[in-house]
Amino acid sequence: MFAGPYTFICGRNGVAAESLFSRSLFAFSFLTGDEWKQAHILSGYAIVGLLLVRIIWGFVGSHHARFSNFIYDPITTLGFMRDSLAMRAKRYIGHNPAGGAMVFALLVAISGIATTGYMMTTDAYWGVEWVEEAHELLVNVTLGLVGLHIAGVILASIEHKENLVRAMITGRKRAD
Repeated sequence: MFAGPYTFICGRNGVAAESLFSRSLFAFSFLTGDEWKQAHILSGYAIVGLLLVRIIWGFVGSHHARFSNFIYDPITTLGFMRDSLAMRAKRYIGHNPAGGAMVFALLVAISGIATTGYMMTTDAYWGVEWVEEAHELLVNVTLGLVGLHIAGVILASIEHKENLVRAMITGRKRAD
């Protein structure tokens, strides 16, 4: 157990590394989509691998990395978001209710991107317009979610006077 004024929130920096690789690969895939198909497809497969690691880690990982620790009901999540906008939300050591909802939303959106991306490589769905449109829509939804995620991290960092970006990278957060 980590001693001192900080508490360890991920168990290991594995979640932070997975998150960094996922973000980098998503950006790479976004930038190479129409320009460099083979690299785009390979990065998509790598994202699927990281997605599977994160899903498994959500069930067997450390306390704060487990889904059971940060998936809240919609009423709690909406109440937390209301309190956050009023700058009076409760501080959480692990994911707060909005952060937990964002993790779930991003996992669903990226799973959809991966599924439609794979479908576009099969004979059955090659050139099928609705699959391509769904893939692009899910990418755009994910970009919107990323923007909301960044805004939430900034808001929570200001509200609780702590650097959440550092906590997300190091896996350590003030215990008080």
